[in-house]
Amino acid sequence: MTFASVTMEVMTQDEALNILKTGANVFLTGEPGSGKTHTVNRYVSWLREHEIEPSITASTGIAATHIGGYTIHSWSGIGIRRELSAYDLDRIANNKRVFGRVNNACILIIDEVSMLSARALAMVEAVCREIRRNGEPFGGLQIVLVGDFFQLPPVSQREDNTPQESFFPDSSGTPFAFTAPIWDALNLLVCYLSEQHRQEDAGFLDFLSAVRRADVSAAHRALLRTRYAPRPQDGLTQLYSHNADVDAINDRELSKLSGDKETFMMRSRGPENLVAALMRGCLSPEVLALKIGARVMFTKNDTLTHRFVNGTLGVVADFAEETGYPIVTTRSGRNIVAEPMDWNLEDNGKVLACISQVPLRLAWAMTVHKSQGLSLDAAHMDLSHTFEYGQGYVALSRVRTFKGLSLAGLNQRALQVHPDILSKDASFREHAERTRDAFGKMGAEELQVMHENFIRACGGSVKKVRVEKKKAEKIATIEVTLALLKSGKSIEEIARERMLAPTTIFSHLCKLFVKNRIGPADIELLVSPDLKQALPAIHAVFKEVGSELLKPIYEKLEGSYSYEDLHLARMLYSE
Repeated sequence: MTFASVTMEVMTQDEALNILKTGANVFLTGEPGSGKTHTVNRYVSWLREHEIEPSITASTGIAATHIGGYTIHSWSGIGIRRELSAYDLDRIANNKRVFGRVNNACILIIDEVSMLSARALAMVEAVCREIRRNGEPFGGLQIVLVGDFFQLPPVSQREDNTPQESFFPDSSGTPFAFTAPIWDALNLLVCYLSEQHRQEDAGFLDFLSAVRRADVSAAHRALLRTRYAPRPQDGLTQLYSHNADVDAINDRELSKLSGDKETFMMRSRGPENLVAALMRGCLSPEVLALKIGARVMFTKNDTLTHRFVNGTLGVVADFAEETGYPIVTTRSGRNIVAEPMDWNLEDNGKVLACISQVPLRLAWAMTVHKSQGLSLDAAHMDLSHTFEYGQGYVALSRVRTFKGLSLAGLNQRALQVHPDILSKDASFREHAERTRDAFGKMGAEELQVMHENFIRACGGSVKKVRVEKKKAEKIATIEVTLALLKSGKSIEEIARERMLAPTTIFSHLCKLFVKNRIGPADIELLVSPDLKQALPAIHAVFKEVGSELLKPIYEKLEGSYSYEDLHLARMLYSE
């Protein structure tokens, strides 16, 4: 059974990035898997290259932990308030930490804006305007709102507890952020991403698009019925609407396994309140209990070697003899030693608080709410108790193909989207098309001038003006990395100590190797047991294909090893 795709092409990630770099206020949206987070990360990297530090926030603790930022409620100081009186506003403005964050900011990014209510957005805006003493929306900050309103909506508030005196009434009757008057006042440019990087099945993509259009046909429902399974197959993560179902399944399944239980405690550093916020948002628990045979899911992206991503599934095969850390066999058959990783809360480029834990959680089951943002190869879900708009859509869009979907049941609400979103989404698409056409008419030089003007307006450094300084900084920073490497630290440990990305440390190592500042003996200390075992096979391919270019090697090995692994293998290769 096939369906004709009706997906409207709107905007690529590169087009959206060029618009963000102009400093315009932007609403960045798109279907799940279209690359919203990836585009924001590219924008943040570009800002930091030019010595500009954005304020990165999200509407929920889980989303904030994923991006290493604050919740918008914490960043702005509004906390759990549902109303903001003149007294509250004055008190927040006199909080030194909040004042410093807001007053020193130039760019505010709010992720998962679909889960932020109109009232909360209005309160944040009022705080920014008050602290910055600037009558423009948000006190003149560039605002980047990121999210998809077809996904989980804001938590509904009961109106019977609302005080009569309210600065921010929800006169529209709906809680969505776009209903707030400030949304229109921002004159947001809509960047509606159209590229798809999660779903790999054209028929499944068409089905998800039909859900978004509220146009699920009899043929779509018939296709769903082919995925009916009353019980999950071994190895599939189960998604449920309620925490009680998830906890009961995970506890029950772990208790069935024989063998000793190994426990891993979360470590932390930083102020207690900030650590607590990180812990609430982290998908790995404070106390992680595992046994051999436990079904687990990685809860963080491996940005250094790309062995796993947030959502990679596997089974605990053993515990490493030397370290005791779990060895996970993924669905692709790869064995990975799951060593502790850090979740940081950063502000203005500095790490304020940090938690460290083995990046795993039990994965027999999880809630739909906690699955938002994950990409799963396969999942079993029971949507018969879905209770809010978007919940079914979020669950279904976690998997990449119809083949990966196992469905125990669904109710009428599971395939429904909020009626207010349907008409609004059409206007978002139209706005995005006009934006794309307008910027498409601009030449590269004109865009470059706009980008450089924005950098200067933020007090940043236009790269070409600072070439010599950058060279000097690079030399100095490589020397620091070299010293830490010689002291016996791993790439992750160096990155943690220097508060830099592991990929940056890896680039330092490559340069040091080329300059003969380090040799094979230094590299061998960085090679994982898995890679060490695979070196003869990789080196055999080097001998066959040649070692000058890594892309042919990567393709010959069918992507089994990351480019970072191949770089390390090449450093240890002697022809």
